[in-house]
Amino acid sequence: MTKIQLVTNTIINQGVLPLYYNADETVTLEILKSLYRAGIRAVEYTSRGEAALGNFKKMVEVRNAEMPEMLLGIGTVKNVKQAEEYYQAGADFFISPGFVAEVAAFLIPKDFLYSPGCMTPTEIIEAENAGVTFIKLFPGNVLGTGFMSAVKDVFPNLKFMPTGGVDTTKESIESWFKAGVSAVGMGSKLVSKDLMAAKDYAAIENETKKVLDIIQALK
Repeated sequence: MTKIQLVTNTIINQGVLPLYYNADETVTLEILKSLYRAGIRAVEYTSRGEAALGNFKKMVEVRNAEMPEMLLGIGTVKNVKQAEEYYQAGADFFISPGFVAEVAAFLIPKDFLYSPGCMTPTEIIEAENAGVTFIKLFPGNVLGTGFMSAVKDVFPNLKFMPTGGVDTTKESIESWFKAGVSAVGMGSKLVSKDLMAAKDYAAIENETKKVLDIIQALK
């Protein structure tokens, strides 16, 4: 099995991809552990602050020591320099808010999953022609489930995951899966700023378990 297929299967099997960023290294690591305890085996850490790269390297170190099954992805990749830095740091997969052809050309031949954000059929076609197989629908709250329903038959060989606007409720999750997505990305709706600020890792773990239970019941 290729690494791209392994990552794809892992994300699809759990049905949700949690994503978060916190400048504090300890908080970052505790959230990672709480997600792992909940049953998560693939997570996206967003590269949105000066501490991101250093924190990610520590996440890889802790993962290797304590949770070898966990796949660590990096999000908000906007250029090849970032992709190279996180490739060297040990990222398992890469996600962008938009499609970057140079990033696809760097990662895909190395058998690394690259999931770019797309919001038009043109962008999806460009990504597919570059070898992308897993599309991030972004922003999901703007596109909505109707967009997914409308384009899924045009791209039968692609997997789709909305990020943004997906709530932790059964109704929200079910509506996206019925529209044809393979997984949903969840950031602040799952790992909220309030829970991070309160360092309430048990609540993050419990909320994640609830989402995983909803998805398994839908399957």
